[in-house]
Amino acid sequence: MKKTKEIFGFDKAMLTKWFLYWSVLGTGFFILTFLITTTWIGVDVRERCMMAQSKYEGDCVGALTKVVDNQESSNREKNYAIWALGQLGDKRALPVLLKYYTGKIPDREPYDAGISQYGLKKAIKLIDGGFNISAVVWRR
Repeated sequence: MKKTKEIFGFDKAMLTKWFLYWSVLGTGFFILTFLITTTWIGVDVRERCMMAQSKYEGDCVGALTKVVDNQESSNREKNYAIWALGQLGDKRALPVLLKYYTGKIPDREPYDAGISQYGLKKAIKLIDGGFNISAVVWRR
């Protein structure tokens, strides 16, 4: 009588194949989700740039900083511009972002109530050398 190796009553060879199959499937799903999400971020950053450049002259960073610095821009527009500047990671945006950063981050911050201090903190961190893994996919 041939004795097979079993783990918890299952054939070891079958479990190994099952584990390999689901590992490959899970890894593929993770990579696909990562690529879709990061591409989406890149498209959104480009869209914010084009909207800013339709109102202000200059390159993307220059136009977005003008959105943040303009008193006529809504808080929502400013917060989107701050997010896009953080994603771009260009140090030219730091002076404008630092101008509005107080360092006082409230527990809850309505997105349209004012310039988001938390958003500013994240953008400044990304520009100041924070690692932005999504930018690897869409930044050129």
